[in-house]
Amino acid sequence: MKIARFAERTQLSPYTLRYYETLGLLRIARDTSGHRQFNEKDIEWVKFITRLKETGMPLAQICAYAMLREKGAATLLQRRQMLAEHQAVLQAHIAQAQAHLQALGSKIAFYDEALREQVAHQSDPA
Repeated sequence: MKIARFAERTQLSPYTLRYYETLGLLRIARDTSGHRQFNEKDIEWVKFITRLKETGMPLAQICAYAMLREKGAATLLQRRQMLAEHQAVLQAHIAQAQAHLQALGSKIAFYDEALREQVAHQSDPA
């Protein structure tokens, strides 16, 4: 498939896809006219790149992962280790975000109680 259709399917702009290709994240086959030819495997790979980015993995680390991926099965252990390390970072981030959420919930509960008291005092006939 051509880049416009691929961009539509991956929800990334053609500019972003070309940038990824420049970085070495994408190795795209070309037809005899030199046009990029994307396939379903490329879609899955771009979805994985997007997921890594959305989980906070730096682009440089994604590029390092992609370079290992290009080397094939000999790098399975290294790639697994990279993902395990990123998973640990993500889990720590989630735990921190949950603690922040709990703190916000406590503060909201404080305000809810203060507002209830305020309403109760306003409706008290003096």
